[in-house]
Order: sequence, then C-alpha cells, then structure tokens
Amino acid sequence: MTDDLENAQQGETPIEEISAQTPEERIAELEAALEEAKASVLYTKAEGENIRRRANDDIDKARKFALEKFSNELLAVKDSLDAAILIEAADVKSYKDGIEITIKQLTSVFEKFNIAEVNPLGEKFDPNKHQAISVLENSGEPNTVTSVLQKGYTLNDRVLRPALVMVAK
Repeated sequence: MTDDLENAQQGETPIEEISAQTPEERIAELEAALEEAKASVLYTKAEGENIRRRANDDIDKARKFALEKFSNELLAVKDSLDAAILIEAADVKSYKDGIEITIKQLTSVFEKFNIAEVNPLGEKFDPNKHQAISVLENSGEPNTVTSVLQKGYTLNDRVLRPALVMVAK
C-alpha cells in the first residue's frame, strides 16, 4: 500500500490499477496523453516560429538603422555647409576657413567610423586599392603611382572606393 502511495505521488500508475482498467478506460487515458503531447509539440513549434520571427525582425531593424549613428554624425557637417550658404557678406578667406573647419568635422566622422583615406602617391601600384587611369612614360620607377586624380577610401581595411591614379610605365 505504501508503494502504491509512493508511485501515485511520483505520477506513476500502480500496476494493479492498470490491470484493473478496462480497455476503453486505458484507450481514453492514452488518447488524453496523446492530445497533451500534441499540444506540447504545437506549443514548442509556435514558440520556435515566434523566436525566428523576432530574430528576423531584429535583423531587419539592424539593417534599417545601421547607419543611424553615422547619419547623426554627418548632420553636423551638413549644418556647417548650410551655415556657410547663409553668410551674406563673406570673402574668399572666410569661405576657405569655413570649408577647412567642415573638412575637419568630416575627417573626425571618418575616424570615428574607421573610414581611411587612400592617397598612394609614390607607392607601388596595387590593383586591389588603386584604379589606373593611364600609364605615363616617366623617369620614375616602373609600376609606381605618379599622380593621384581622386583619393580612395577604405572602411575597416576594405576598399570602399579605389584611388584613381596615373602609373609610371
């Protein structure tokens, strides 16, 4: 009797009780267990779908707002350019000073976000970082960048834009 009580407390059905059940009662009990297992599987499946959907939403938000910090930093540069346009009585010197300050602001933003300038003047030509526009007959060392037409830029050491260069033949 104490064994029956312990088995009942542990959620087990005593052997005498199983044999005392009619086949219909046993079928009903098994069907109830089956329904409970189905409900558990459906709940687990739904929970997995919810996790996947939330992860996809988070990825979409990350893509959508990835540039938010960068964009906020660029707003200060835009504000400086707008302020320069509003100046009515200005000379070339004040415009030049304002442009230099704006370039410093933009350079600061680039540094914060690991955007580096590529100015390869005098370096060996590297097709991974430079784009040759023309080849010059020159007394310089062959395959060396002789002039830079447009600076290149890298983002975390990955080329954003190659430098447009002229190379010695």
